[in-house]
Order: sequence, then structure tokens, then C-alpha cells
Amino acid sequence: MNQTDVIIVGGGLVGLATAYQLIQRFPATRITVLEKEASVAVHQSGSNSGVLHSGIYYKPGSLKALNCRRGKVAMEAFCQQHGVDYEICGKVIVAVDESELPILQGIHQRGEKNGVRSTIIDRDRLLELEPHAAGIQAIHVPEAGICDFRGVCRKLSEILLSHGGDILTTAAVKSIRTGNGEVVAVTSRGDVRGRYLVNCAGLHSDRVARMTGENPDSLVVPFRGEYYELKPEVRHLCRNLIYPVPDPNFPFLGVHFTRMTDGRIECGPNAVLAFAREGYRKRDINVPDLVEALTYRGFLRLASRHWRMGFGEMWRSLSKRAFVRALRRLMPGIRSNHLVTARAGVRAQAINPDGSMVDDFVVLATDRIVNVCNAPSPAATSSLNIGQAIVDKLSEQF
Repeated sequence: MNQTDVIIVGGGLVGLATAYQLIQRFPATRITVLEKEASVAVHQSGSNSGVLHSGIYYKPGSLKALNCRRGKVAMEAFCQQHGVDYEICGKVIVAVDESELPILQGIHQRGEKNGVRSTIIDRDRLLELEPHAAGIQAIHVPEAGICDFRGVCRKLSEILLSHGGDILTTAAVKSIRTGNGEVVAVTSRGDVRGRYLVNCAGLHSDRVARMTGENPDSLVVPFRGEYYELKPEVRHLCRNLIYPVPDPNFPFLGVHFTRMTDGRIECGPNAVLAFAREGYRKRDINVPDLVEALTYRGFLRLASRHWRMGFGEMWRSLSKRAFVRALRRLMPGIRSNHLVTARAGVRAQAINPDGSMVDDFVVLATDRIVNVCNAPSPAATSSLNIGQAIVDKLSEQF
């Protein structure tokens, strides 16, 4: 049986960032990260959009807003210190018709309250920044950027191991028990005994939370986001980051253009129900996962309210022509033959029983256990600050 001080379930950005912040505050602490895959950052941390978010979208005073603003600064400093690729390249949020202007203004005002530096620009200035973009008006956010988050995870892992920590891969957690002043995680590689446990299990965070005795009201429902990629000869069509005005009733930002740190241009994602919590391909089906989602009253209520949008997203998943049509709202010159199929990611979205999507980060602390029950975008940008907040909660019990 492995013995440690703090068990962290999940080898993604939030889990590894928590380990890093523990090392900074309590360097003598023994830390063991449990990762069910063969390496770290396999799921959301390794398949996100790669964007350093500014915090412009989020409700002022929310955990998303506070952690994103502070986490972005921390992530930039970390990348600079440790030689991880990142770039502050700026982004534009584009209104393509007059109906979107009030929402655009609202985003700008929200950003100002969050301390985000941004400017509303006219079409002429937009074309200076992104010559191939559509739009009658836009928000320019010069402080937005891009980051190699897989590289961040590799460096965080190196730091943990160099300080005597452990990362147990292929160690799926089967159950958790507490008692006698300790927490025991029963895994596929044997039992791990510790004084404290932090659940950063991402797509499976609600299930791990229930193993600890926590009973979150929400259920994690997986949404797949599919991407295309611009062929190398047409990458000049997008200089940096081009985003649409998002639907205020939906937490997803809509299909957009993103330059990655390696120079590739990704186009997407859509947002469709995945038929498995790790359903990266259309043919990936996990029957228990699917039945759980389709029989959950929260999802059924969400689907009944947004069925038109849901069918639209599914159609874009099945039809490249429909996907291209959505992209052409932002870039009229884009053509189907400019695009090749790229990767897909899966977002863990917690949904409440009333059908509302959990819009903020949710971190619940009980005796010896901290559960991260909801950490969608901008969790990658925010991860170092989320880790710090988790350590704050643990330190109250040390």
C-alpha cells in the first residue's frame, strides 16, 4: 500500500497545478497524483482550444472571472519561467450584424468590470487586424493569448517528480473510504493511503465526488467539440484569434478560428452530446454513460429548451457544408477545400436538475477532502489559481 500526505485524483491541469501549489506552500508534503490513463493530460487538459482567456465573458465577481484574471497572469509567468510556449497575440470578438451589437456592448462592459483591457473597433480597424474577417464592429482584446497547455502539464509533472512526488498512471480509482484520520483510495494499482484527498477528475468528477460521500446536485454531461484545420497554404486567412458574439443563453462560445502555438489554425468547435464521457469520435458509445445522460431530468429539460440549437449543432457535426457555412459568418472567403478534419475534445459540463448549466467553478470542501465538481473553460487558463484556492482550503485543515 502506498502512503502519502495528499492524494490528488486526476493528472490534468487542475490536479497538477494543485500539486505545484502544494509544493510552493508546503514543500515537505508528500503528494501522489492518481491518473487512470497511461500519461497525464490525456483528456480536457490536452484537447482544449489552447487559448489564454482574458476573462472578458464572465460574470463580475464570479469564480470564473476572479480565477481567470489571476490565473492568466500566473500562467504567463509560469510559461516564461519554465520555457513553455505561449504568446500574447490578441483576439477579436466580431459582430456580423446589428442584432449582435447590444450583446457585444454587454461583453465589453462586463470585461471592463473584470479589469480586461479591450476596445470596441469599427470595420476598418478590424480589417487591419484580421483582413479576411467579416463584421461591422468588434471588440479587440489585445491581452488574450495562446498557450501550449500540454507543455504546461509536462513541466508541472517534472516539477512534482523532482520534489519527490509520485504520479501513478493507469491507476483508476474504484472507491474511496475515510476513517481514523485518513483517506484511502482503492485503485486498479492497489490502495493509496493519505491524510487528505483532492478530486480533480474532470469528466468523472461527479462520480469521484460521490465516492467521497459528497452528493453534488448536478450531473456531468459530456459535450464533444469537433474541429477542422486550415490547410497550410491558407493559414494566412487568420492571423490570431477570431471569435463570434456568443449566444448569451448557452455557455459555449460558438465556432471560431484559433491560431495554435505551433502555427496551425483550428476552426471550431461545435458542441454535440457525446455518447460517452470520453467520446471523442462519433462512433464512441458507452451505454451506461449514454443512458445516464438521456435519463437525467436536467439534461431532458435542457434539451427541450434548446432543441433547435441542439439539432443545429448535430447537423454541423454530420455535414461539413453546414460547418463551413457557420465559419463563413466570420470569414466569408473560407471554402470547404480549405479545411481538413482535425481533432475533437470533450467538455465536462455539469447540469443542474432544473436544466440549467452550472456556469461557475464549483469547489466543495469537507473534512480531509476537496472536490472540484465543475471546472469548464476557462479552467486551463485559471488552473494555477484554482490550485492555489484548493491549497488554501487544505491549509485550513493541516
